[in-house]
Amino acid sequence: MLGRLWLARPEPEVPDRRCLSSAPVAERSGSTVVPRCLVVQHVACEGPAALAGALRRHQVELDTCCVFAGDPLPRHLAGFDGLLVMGGPMSAASDPGFPTRAGELSLLEAAVHGGVPTLGVCLGAQLLSAATGGRVLRGEAGPEIGWGRVRLTDEVAGDPLFAGLPPTLEVLHWHGDTFELGAGSVLLASSERYPAQAFRAGARAWGLQFHLEVDEEAAAAMVNAFPAEAQVAEGGGAAIVAGAGGARRREDRGAVVLERFAALVAGCSRLAGGDVL
Repeated sequence: MLGRLWLARPEPEVPDRRCLSSAPVAERSGSTVVPRCLVVQHVACEGPAALAGALRRHQVELDTCCVFAGDPLPRHLAGFDGLLVMGGPMSAASDPGFPTRAGELSLLEAAVHGGVPTLGVCLGAQLLSAATGGRVLRGEAGPEIGWGRVRLTDEVAGDPLFAGLPPTLEVLHWHGDTFELGAGSVLLASSERYPAQAFRAGARAWGLQFHLEVDEEAAAAMVNAFPAEAQVAEGGGAAIVAGAGGARRREDRGAVVLERFAALVAGCSRLAGGDVL
């Protein structure tokens, strides 16, 4: 989603329900503990979509914190084996209109330092960059919206998520802001318009400026929530939704990234941490 640095937009409708801890607390059977992933969701239309399915296939329970609906953001990662921070219309560079920004930055910083498998998508990628010393900037090349290709860098060799994938991936772009990497981060993918598209921070944290998680339902929800932005894409909103269906029907190498991340969360030992704020 585009940051407010580029385009002001009406706030999406907020449902009445709360969705924190939508999955039951993991039950222990002997020494077995069901892995859990914290999902931070900023707007109703940008949930984990296909990534939720990948996590559940690996027997990972999702605890979804809908900050747009008033769910309190956890102050630490104790009890979580993974962290997923989704997209949204707010700016990762400033606090106004984004009351949970500081808390999310703290969680991301703690996750990187603690080796917790972490994935930031779109806004989440910008936040991960900021949490690791990078800068979030207005995209001078203008909004990048619609289906397009990213080219993987040589640094993907040996990367737990991207190793062995073809040199280019078809992805959904939807952003106006961009970012610079913090010291020590590794660039994994670029596009013609914006060089920073995917990166790894530390051993187990990744930022994806683009969307690999969208299916037809998720794409339609985004188009319906932000129709004016969808028209920026070649072919408009219809092309965005059709592309999501096409990606699902063909062999989608991007799905490999989601499955690999889910497997990392499933294999992660539970943190014993305390407060990080």
